Amino acid sequence: MFKTSAWLEPTPIRHDWLLEEVIELFNTAWSDLLFRAQWTHRTYFNPNQVQLSTLLNIKTGACAEDCAYCPQSGHFNTGIKPQPLMAVETVVAAARQAKTNGATRFCMGAAGRNPQLQEFPQLLAIVKAVKALNLETCMTLGRLTALQAQQLKAAGLDYYNHNLDTSAAYYEQIVTTHPYQERLETLTHVRAADLKVCCGGIIGLGESLADRAALLQTLANLPHHPESVPINQLVPVAGTPLAQAPPIDPFDRVRCIAVARILMPTSVVRLSAGRATMSDELQALCFFAGANAIFYGEKLLTTDNLPIDQDRHLLSRLGMQAVE
Repeated sequence: MFKTSAWLEPTPIRHDWLLEEVIELFNTAWSDLLFRAQWTHRTYFNPNQVQLSTLLNIKTGACAEDCAYCPQSGHFNTGIKPQPLMAVETVVAAARQAKTNGATRFCMGAAGRNPQLQEFPQLLAIVKAVKALNLETCMTLGRLTALQAQQLKAAGLDYYNHNLDTSAAYYEQIVTTHPYQERLETLTHVRAADLKVCCGGIIGLGESLADRAALLQTLANLPHHPESVPINQLVPVAGTPLAQAPPIDPFDRVRCIAVARILMPTSVVRLSAGRATMSDELQALCFFAGANAIFYGEKLLTTDNLPIDQDRHLLSRLGMQAVE
């Protein structure tokens, strides 16, 4: 049924979505879904602005976790050479270059189940140094204790990324070395420390539509919506269990972004991993569906991203401006 008049009302902020409602959104006719998502987007954001973040891998490989998509897992032979935690000066130089290129947030990822105690003072020093450049700071370090979250906040961290990856029901098909509940506990610690939450998932892991719906339902029903919701597409890497995973229908990613926008109207929805294989036209559809952030820079941890000049050209063609 065509529901334009009902959808002209501002989308309410809800935390009580039913799985059936989310599945119904996924199954909504294409034009109706994108209309509703775009209207929601315009209600809460400037539709012609995009936030630019740069992501740096500050510690690489030898992770004890067995996440089936991850080339940095020590369980798989992917050719990734382990590298220790970068020196503060090295990270700061990369952050300074990212700012020069136009990024406003600098995200730092360290492979591992959780931060090592002997490395934690250096991680805090990195946060302080990057924050001093007047950049927003984000880290992803795995599981955090409540105290570690508080210490990162005190050092100047703005965001903490800890993705749920997929639905609770499908999770054990992707990760067996730590439970889903542990991820939710870390999010609780992050929120209690007054850090902003960056949390999303990955599509293309072999999950069903119901799994995608359940992932977004879980995020939307958190007591506070994540301030940043990255929607990643699997980047198959040789040596991982998902190396031969079939590609998803490109429109499925657009639908996922549109549903995320409707469920979490005030969250920044990030068009994240997998963008390097997307056409300009498909990216434009994702922006229309409500994506308003990208990772900006030629590397995403250990996988390739689009060249900066190509991103600048696309945003110019679409009349989109970077958030300053």
